[in-house]
Amino acid sequence: MTDKELSDVISSELDIRSDRVKNVIALLDEGATVPFIARYRKEKTGSLDEIAIRKISLRVEALRNLDKRKETVIAAIEAAGKMTPELKRDIEQCVDANRLEDMYLPYKPKRKTRASVARERGLEPLARIIMSQRCDDVALASGRFLKDGVDSVDEALAGASDIIAEWISERPALRRQTRNSLFRRATIHSKGNVAGTKYADYDNFSRPLSRIPAHAFLALQRAEKEGLLKVSVEPDEQYDVENIERNVIRNSCPSESGRIIRKAAVDSYKRLLLPSITNEALAEIKDRSDRVSIDLFSEGLRQVLLYPPIRPTGVLAIDPGFRTGCKVVCLSSDGDLLCHDVIYPVEPHLKVNEAAAKVKSLIRKFGCGVIALGDGTASRETEEFLNSIDFPEGMKIERVSEQGASIYSASEIAIKEFPDLDLTFRSAVSIGRRLLDPLAELVKIDPKSIGVGQYQHDVNQTLLRDALKFTVERCVNDVGVNVNTASAELLCYVSGIGPSLAENIIAYRNANGCFSSRQELKKVPRLGAKAFEQCSGFLRIPGAVNPLDNSSVHPESYRVAEKMAKSLGCGVKEIIGNEALISRINPDEFVDGDTGIETVNDILEELKKPGRDPRQPVEAEWRNTGLRTIDDVREGMVLQGKVVNLTAFGAFVDLGIKVNGLIHISQISDRRVQTPAEVLKIWQIVTVAVMSVDRERNRISLTMKGVR
Repeated sequence: MTDKELSDVISSELDIRSDRVKNVIALLDEGATVPFIARYRKEKTGSLDEIAIRKISLRVEALRNLDKRKETVIAAIEAAGKMTPELKRDIEQCVDANRLEDMYLPYKPKRKTRASVARERGLEPLARIIMSQRCDDVALASGRFLKDGVDSVDEALAGASDIIAEWISERPALRRQTRNSLFRRATIHSKGNVAGTKYADYDNFSRPLSRIPAHAFLALQRAEKEGLLKVSVEPDEQYDVENIERNVIRNSCPSESGRIIRKAAVDSYKRLLLPSITNEALAEIKDRSDRVSIDLFSEGLRQVLLYPPIRPTGVLAIDPGFRTGCKVVCLSSDGDLLCHDVIYPVEPHLKVNEAAAKVKSLIRKFGCGVIALGDGTASRETEEFLNSIDFPEGMKIERVSEQGASIYSASEIAIKEFPDLDLTFRSAVSIGRRLLDPLAELVKIDPKSIGVGQYQHDVNQTLLRDALKFTVERCVNDVGVNVNTASAELLCYVSGIGPSLAENIIAYRNANGCFSSRQELKKVPRLGAKAFEQCSGFLRIPGAVNPLDNSSVHPESYRVAEKMAKSLGCGVKEIIGNEALISRINPDEFVDGDTGIETVNDILEELKKPGRDPRQPVEAEWRNTGLRTIDDVREGMVLQGKVVNLTAFGAFVDLGIKVNGLIHISQISDRRVQTPAEVLKIWQIVTVAVMSVDRERNRISLTMKGVR
């Protein structure tokens, strides 16, 4: 497939102009990254965002892989001497993997089958006679084939029928029609002994195959894997068989031949076509469900990573615990560890006064302006202890998700950062840093451990890994990275920088001190011209001589910014942040052969607010007094909570107790919503009413409808 054919196919599928698709493909082939193309090549893409560009990238990869498969198929059919000009044309024009395999199936080398045994016994000519539908006396015709171990007419006809059944099952058109029918007409069912389990809702479950939600399909698969449910697919067998008969039996067919072909058609459908097509359909629905789940997970991860950092201040972070005490660390505003200690304010020790004195002393000594409290075991009890302390005015206590903190604390990254620190204190450090700069800290943790998403261990792990990596890259490049303070784990997600270059940047920084300009990046070993082009616009250097080095203006566009300043009779430093001056600039005057209006407008926006952070301010504090456990929750209560996860069927809300409440998607809004993400965001504070409490199953149902 030529690049033009490639771009035309993708343009049609994604409804994006062909020239823009072609430009994206060319940029990708040149080694440009998705974030770079989206940010700095808008003229060529028509300002396509990262999501659209990634879709193009993935489809290009899939179609090119399909081209390789076509070459294999063509070579195999040609080697068998079965290729025709028409078949070759159809294969070359094919853009669907299932259709390609349907075309290849009749020529594909097969293991031993009933049909292959019949062929070995010389019965294929008899099958052709019957399928010609011109033979009036099939029994007489069969008599000529009573040899090579075929002892009777019935045996000969059975072998011929097996061959006919295989022919029918290999017809591409019939496979396509049966596949379409299964998606339109089949029903998926499940039965099992799941009372009292999390799969209780799926006992005697039934849903049209075409309309089963992604989360339900993944739940059925997991329950079946665990041996709790039996899942089956029921097609419209009568419709399918009648369709096959219409396609293979002519009106003029003699009755005896018609009877044999009709019987072979039923056998073909039940024994060959249906099992194969059902497996294909389930695989396709699994893939579709995986992608829906991964998209939801990716969006949740994006929201978590883009949670805004607190104002520059020291942090006292606490990893709460009962028997082993609460691990306390003090961090500077840059996240450096200043001290660590243990307090015992809760059961079974209850050294409240001693713990309070120690906390107040640490806050005074290290100038901590906020307390980060992990939300795990003993969190509620520790929060009550902290609320009893007479802190200076303005001191805030922020509950922070502990998801993945224990995994980080035992990781190679944590050991390298704090080789002499106990892993429990490393968890407290992670909790505190998540408040200081969530993005910089959470990139150190496997995204699957962050606590958002659903069924992430059941979906295609390769697709999941690639999608989450893309999400992290997108967030890191949206925000930008201070090259003089960033960790290697953060740097490796910057456009054009991988793990090796990230380590080289850190090594150069350690040996030579902080970078003073973007141009100095070229001195980093193995950071060549292409890598510099891809990464430099996303790296920030606060305090650089050239203020543009601390902005998202790409070095290739500095000349444009300098030209803008010159047109106003001043330098770049004078116009940065000066909206009155910038408003006097006419964008059209700076459009030339190398720079389009999209880039000019981006430069102007960046000059108004250089280094602007896309992360939004934190919402107000919330607290539900009097709630400790699910036993304290009553139907009709109006509560506040923080959204902690978004799924296809609703949103989970932290109410300040161990059990999260669920707002079903039907209870999120008075209007119909397709996904919870249309209305809600992770970490959003919401007011909800309790609809029901199921203490046996630890479930709290919430609603936002009519709640103010």
